[in-house]
Amino acid sequence: MPSRWRRLHGARPLHLLVLLGCFSIVGYATAQIKTDPSLPRILIWFAAAVIVHDLLAYPLYTLLDRVMRGILGRLKAPRVSPLNYLRVPALASGLLFAVYFPGIVQQGGPALRAASGQSQHPYLGRWLLLTATAFAISGLAYVTRLVRTRRR
Repeated sequence: MPSRWRRLHGARPLHLLVLLGCFSIVGYATAQIKTDPSLPRILIWFAAAVIVHDLLAYPLYTLLDRVMRGILGRLKAPRVSPLNYLRVPALASGLLFAVYFPGIVQQGGPALRAASGQSQHPYLGRWLLLTATAFAISGLAYVTRLVRTRRR
């Protein structure tokens, strides 16, 4: 039965169950927003996000990754590659920047002040602090991994 299933579906039965669950969530979300008057703006935003990511962001961070691999390849190769210890905090910092971009660059200040009474001044400092913390934690994890690897 498992080999026949793999031949028909191409993956394990759990894969099909997860796919069906994902499709049901998408169907539910679609049913909820199909009458929303802002649906055209949502679709335009989504299409623009896909285009910006696929045509701009992906080639840029792929190029950056290749440059980092080249630099690390020229250096003395450590037993533990630092690449993932740089990728993870950079990804976290980039995602936080993308989500909080208007606050970090202080766009829409009057609207935020009118809605919440708050200002955007702490956004940049907090984003920088979170970025520094993510890189510090990642650096500590890398040093810990190096020490544990050398003890073996």
